[in-house]
Amino acid sequence: MNTAKPSDYIARKIESTIQVDGNTQKEIWQNATWSKRFVDMVTGDPGMYHTHVAILWNDTHLYFAFEAEEPAVEAKQTKRDSIVFLENDLELLIDGGDCYYELEVNAANTIYEVFFIWKDAYTKGGRFDIPQFDVHQDQAYTFGGDYDRSGASFWKGTHPRGIRWAFTNYDLADLETAVHIDGILNDKSHVDKGWSLEISIPWSSLGLLANGRSLPPSSGDVWNMLLGRFQKLIVGGQEVQPHPAMVLNSHGVYDTHLPEKWSRIEFII
Repeated sequence: MNTAKPSDYIARKIESTIQVDGNTQKEIWQNATWSKRFVDMVTGDPGMYHTHVAILWNDTHLYFAFEAEEPAVEAKQTKRDSIVFLENDLELLIDGGDCYYELEVNAANTIYEVFFIWKDAYTKGGRFDIPQFDVHQDQAYTFGGDYDRSGASFWKGTHPRGIRWAFTNYDLADLETAVHIDGILNDKSHVDKGWSLEISIPWSSLGLLANGRSLPPSSGDVWNMLLGRFQKLIVGGQEVQPHPAMVLNSHGVYDTHLPEKWSRIEFII
C-alpha cells in the first residue's frame, strides 16, 4: 500500500520559455492549472482576499505566477532586501532538506531574499562551510522561527531542529521577478483589482536546494515549498499583528518557517 502523502499541486512541464513581465493573462498561464484559493495559515479557512498560484517548468527554468486580489495595492519599500513582509507581499520558500530559501516580493517588485541553513547541518568542512556562507560576516544571523522566542524557546525556538543560520546577503543567481498592477499603486482613493507576480528561477541556481534530487526534476519528484501571502491590515487606526497570512496549505500554527508543513509540489512531464 502506498502511504506517501498526496501532492498539493502538480507542476506540468512545458517545452517553451516564458518571458517574465508580470502578465499572467498570457496564453501559457491561461492554459496552466491554477491552485485552489489560498487559506488562512492557522485555521485553513479561505483567505481574506483571493490569491492563487500556477507553476510550470522546462529543462532550464522553474516558473511561478501569482494572482492576488487587492482593493488598495500598496508598496512603499523600494530598496532591495527591505523587510517587505512589514507591508503586503507574496512569498516563495523552497525546502532543501538541510537548508531552505526564502523570497518575498511586494507590488513595487522589491525583493527580499534569505538563505537558511539548519545549524545542526552546518559542520566544519561540510558542504555549507564555504566563503558564501561565512558565519562571521555582518549579514549572517541566527534565527529561531516566527514569534517563538519567549520562555523555554527563547534561544532555540520551538522547532525540533533548533536554530538556523540566516544569510541575508544571499542572492539567487539569475532570479527574475516582474509585477503587473491592475489598478494604481499607493492610491487608496482608487479601487484596484489586484496585482500579479511572475518568477523565473534557473534550475542551475538550485543546486544547494536539490538535496540529491536531479535538476531538472525527474517526473514524479516532489519538492516542499511555501507559497503564501502576508497582508498588512489597519483596523480602527491600529495595525493588526500578526499580519493575516494566507498560504496554499494551512500549517495549523502561525509560523512560516516549518518546511515539513509546506505544500508538496509534484513535477510531472
